[in-house]
Amino acid sequence: MLVDKHLDLLGLEVADKTTDFKGIVISICFDLYGCIQADVRPKKLNKEGSVQNGYWLDINRLKIINKKPAMERPNYNYGHIADGNQGAADKPRKI
Repeated sequence: MLVDKHLDLLGLEVADKTTDFKGIVISICFDLYGCIQADVRPKKLNKEGSVQNGYWLDINRLKIINKKPAMERPNYNYGHIADGNQGAADKPRKI
């Protein structure tokens, strides 16, 4: 199914083909009008040590820089939420 192909972008480092903005895909959005977008966040923290703002970009604008995910992806089939500091893949617990 193509949805799985789009979800496989999660955790990958990508660049926007238009602006060359680079970052990690942290979320995928499927909207009612058929657009599929990725929330891309920069890898580096800002000067204050906080996570920088990202941008929602159409997936057609993205080129993959690194095919190895930044972290293990969650398994959404089981409905787990994060119980650790490394995301849903670390110590999942049932909802």
